[in-house]
Amino acid sequence: MEKFFDYFDERYRESVLNNPASEDGPVITISRLTGCDARETAACIAENLNTKFGITKWKWVDKDIIYSIAKELNIDTQRIENYYEGIKLSNLSEMIMAFSGGFVSDLRVKKAIKDVVLSICKEGYVVLVGRGGVSIARDIKDALHVRLVAPFYWRVENVMRKKSMGLETAEKFVIETDEKRHELIQTFLDKKVKNVESLFDVTINRLSFDIPVTADLIVSMYEKKVIKHMAERNKIKSVL
Repeated sequence: MEKFFDYFDERYRESVLNNPASEDGPVITISRLTGCDARETAACIAENLNTKFGITKWKWVDKDIIYSIAKELNIDTQRIENYYEGIKLSNLSEMIMAFSGGFVSDLRVKKAIKDVVLSICKEGYVVLVGRGGVSIARDIKDALHVRLVAPFYWRVENVMRKKSMGLETAEKFVIETDEKRHELIQTFLDKKVKNVESLFDVTINRLSFDIPVTADLIVSMYEKKVIKHMAERNKIKSVL
């Protein structure tokens, strides 16, 4: 947990952001439609990678870790919620507001969010859930960008079960959350795209695969894309 405080220190972020691009990552970003169990999948991926390679480096990150920090710092959650509703960016923006101690412009919030998320991705060995990761980390070579999807009512039923919501409430929640997540992806692109699906290396339908199998597939694709690239890069370095 203490590690995450570093990302909110400007000097620390600057040192990470100035590292050579060749040293960035590895990172796996997971974007998802609402109700696709991305957090559980990310936790499974990190555990599988650590076990497979005999390390403890891999971690997964989403808004709950950020909220945990906010809780430790005794930040007024209502103040955070009000700010979130005002700018409609990500939950990470709430954390930036809390640290700032006052009003900041949307542009400053956007830059701070991007710097924090990019720092986390550049340091590597992270499975990042949401946070506009596919847009922010798009230039990192050692990265796998995953999209989790599923049919609308499959996701609605999943939300109803997990959040104890009625049908109409769950439908509204899924629609509104999908829109916010789509907006967040577009927010951090230099140029908006008509089809965000083109940003991802792979799209997986959760209707077809349960969480463990989905995690296994992603680990396999990570090995084929990222580890292969890292091996080729290290081979070139050894020759030079």
